[in-house]
Amino acid sequence: MNSTDAGDDTWSTRPRRGRGDKAAAIAHAACGVFGRDGYTRASIDTIAAEAGASTRTLYNHFPGGKAELFRAVMRWSAGQVRDEQLVRLRKHLDPQRPPRPEDLERDLLALARAWVALMTDFRDHFSLVRHIQGEAGHVPAEVLDAWQEAGPRAVGRELALVMAALAEHGLLDVHGDPAQAVSHFMALISTDIVHRSYWGVIPLPREETDRITATGVRAFLRAYGAAR
Repeated sequence: MNSTDAGDDTWSTRPRRGRGDKAAAIAHAACGVFGRDGYTRASIDTIAAEAGASTRTLYNHFPGGKAELFRAVMRWSAGQVRDEQLVRLRKHLDPQRPPRPEDLERDLLALARAWVALMTDFRDHFSLVRHIQGEAGHVPAEVLDAWQEAGPRAVGRELALVMAALAEHGLLDVHGDPAQAVSHFMALISTDIVHRSYWGVIPLPREETDRITATGVRAFLRAYGAAR
């Protein structure tokens, strides 16, 4: 395994033996340290200690130091979340089998709740994202871009295709801009939850998240629902 290939999901599944698995141990430790301390405060010494490795070993695997390690961890973590988001998207909204008009709100709500639940299911990842939002000015631009391309942009493109397909079937009116519809959908179903829960650090009661997602889906359909 190439230790700098952050798209390698074997980091989370292989027995830890040999060179590649030492990189996996370092990456897992770094994910926890970055999520806890943020990019600026996290130190190579702390990451190495929590991985049970020397700093020399860490630099052997990640010669670019903290920036390279953070980029690798973010791409790997974002890739895991991206894959799960796409699984949930296809489960609840398959563009090849569009819902009946009377079921569209139900399916959008199921998707919204499944995506909001990711903040609990991938707590370490969203702790990293929370720190990125607060420290963007201190995180190298190429690291931010790598994270966006590995996760949010890739998922956004897939969801835009689904929105376009729903429009083609007469279920939505995306006003010629499915990407904008995606942005509004995500803002309506999750922004309030993200801010109030601090990216899932202090989860809201289930009934409150259910209320917010239901209200968000209804507002989205009022803006983008096809006229009947």
